[in-house]
Amino acid sequence: MNNSNMYLEISGVVEAHPDRIALRAGNGDELSYGELDAEVARYANALCETGLRRGDRVAVQLRKSIPSLFVYLACLRAGLVYLPLNTAYRSAELDYFLRDAEPGLILVEPEQRTAMEDLAKATIGATVMTQEEVTGLAQRAAGSHEQFPTATSGPDDLAVIIYTSGTTGRSKGAMVTHDNLVSNARALTQQWKFTGDDVLLHALPIFHVHGLFVANHCALTTGACLLWHDRFDASDVARDIKRSTVLMGVPTYYVRLLGEPDFSREACCSMRLFVSGSAPLLAETHYQFEQRTGHRILERYGMSEAGMITSNPYHGERRAGTVGFPLPGVDVRVADEANKPVPNGEKGAIQIKGRNVFSGYWRMPEKTREEFTPDGWFRTGDIGLFDADGYLSIVGREKDLIITGGYNVYPKEIEQVIDELPGVIESAVIGVPDADFGEAVTAVVVATAGAQIDQATTISALKTKLAGYKVPKHVHIVEALPRNAMGKVQKKLLRERFGQ
Repeated sequence: MNNSNMYLEISGVVEAHPDRIALRAGNGDELSYGELDAEVARYANALCETGLRRGDRVAVQLRKSIPSLFVYLACLRAGLVYLPLNTAYRSAELDYFLRDAEPGLILVEPEQRTAMEDLAKATIGATVMTQEEVTGLAQRAAGSHEQFPTATSGPDDLAVIIYTSGTTGRSKGAMVTHDNLVSNARALTQQWKFTGDDVLLHALPIFHVHGLFVANHCALTTGACLLWHDRFDASDVARDIKRSTVLMGVPTYYVRLLGEPDFSREACCSMRLFVSGSAPLLAETHYQFEQRTGHRILERYGMSEAGMITSNPYHGERRAGTVGFPLPGVDVRVADEANKPVPNGEKGAIQIKGRNVFSGYWRMPEKTREEFTPDGWFRTGDIGLFDADGYLSIVGREKDLIITGGYNVYPKEIEQVIDELPGVIESAVIGVPDADFGEAVTAVVVATAGAQIDQATTISALKTKLAGYKVPKHVHIVEALPRNAMGKVQKKLLRERFGQ
């Protein structure tokens, strides 16, 4: 049996370039690929010494750190199933995840240990350890245990369970296989031209696909260096841009960088690529960034269930408001209700197929069947369209679709028009229950300080730009839109707040 373990993609670099720098911390500490491999071996041995066996789940709710990266890589190498948990999750959410995934080991910060032990006893009785304890085990394993034979994993063997954000309902555990990870890493490094000369500034959290898979895998499978930041701080990132070649971020990062006075074209002279994802990037931010730095941000499209799906081109036009073309080995179609492709320019449901697509939802076989078409395409839940040149645009979520007076309204279309109005920073459009229309189109708007924006002026302006049924019946002005940890607007919370 051939070994499809994702860690082999990294160990190949270790064998070829053991002395190359793999990790560089903010304080200047460095770790070579050989040293990284030895640390991962120690951690893999330490995890196995707790009694874990292949296929057991390891739930991890830790602050971002280099040792927490070792834990992830050690789980891959040992054939354990890594279960990242957002550090913002609280007891009620954690109770659900633990009962659902039944991990054999839970890793937490020291101050969370007592609460997590109480929770674990009430649910599954799993062992709870702090990272310091695992580090201690790894240190005791030093020397004689600096070797660890990478577990033999089939392509369909489970590597990670990553829970969907739950912004539109109950979270589901997406089962990500080793082959999913390997195929997506190879496609991205090919598409984005990664080499061993790159330095990737890593400021993303690592409980999410973007930071855990995309950033780590692109760097470590090509022999590049990870310039490690435990968190995003705009001034720190602006400083370290000068010694980097790639930055991956969410739109908020780029907005904040534009607010840094020292962030300039000169500061970005060593950079070759800025990547944005996890939430839509406003066209205004796209253009402002290019004016300031000379770089056009590359937007891509991905999700927990498939890693990365599409990307704007590395060479060629990067179109603001689009997410580019399907990645190598990934098929994308925009389909109607009968799952038939629609012509370019028409909106429809985005469906995908490829080695990157997950194997299903953990312990939800019926939900898994629902989310795949009869001919095997995964329903992403996103609404999109291809333009005449084949660029894909995301225009909304199927569950965000508003049906008002019998007409279908896609929020993204209206948001784009509102965002162009003078004084508007950003907006979110939702549907709220309405006795006459079924749902009433409702806009929630963030305005600049001092802007003369209210419901009447906004509606008046939109009546000249949109069909009548698309014009919001209500407009609410707020200081900020609620977002999850990756910057996605939580429309569920807006519907709860303004649905009355």
